[in-house]
Amino acid sequence: MPHVTAETWVPVPPETAFAVSQTTGEIRLLWDPFIRAQRLIDADRPGAGVHTWTHARVGPKMVSRYVSYRPPTSVGMTMEQGPWFFATFGGGWRFTPEERDGVAGTRTVWKYTWAGKPAWLAPVADRVGSWLLGREIRARIAAFARACEDPRVLAAVTGT
Repeated sequence: MPHVTAETWVPVPPETAFAVSQTTGEIRLLWDPFIRAQRLIDADRPGAGVHTWTHARVGPKMVSRYVSYRPPTSVGMTMEQGPWFFATFGGGWRFTPEERDGVAGTRTVWKYTWAGKPAWLAPVADRVGSWLLGREIRARIAAFARACEDPRVLAAVTGT
């Protein structure tokens, strides 16, 4: 199954990094270049089993479900409804404490895995998907890293 992975390090504890990654509404739109709109469908807060509707900036829409939600270490989702070209799609984000140059922070790794359809198109679609999703995940995680240093975003997740 094809996949793309991106990682970054941020100078905040895992609790804060995780909280930034799970922002919604206006705060999420401040930092996340991937989404045009996003909302929780059947809950007020993210959590295992909760569904999310996402409209990507590049056009596709998807309903996904949190299959795991383990603050502050990891979150996983799987597509339940989505664009015609995905047979399956899933993602996992991991947050691990890591010190760099004497600064406490968090190593963040995001991974997306998918299967395209129709199956006969997979050899080409997988290469295109790897390029496009790779570009998107790298831009998204870079924006996340900037958000972890943005006073507006940090105030929203820490309450300070």
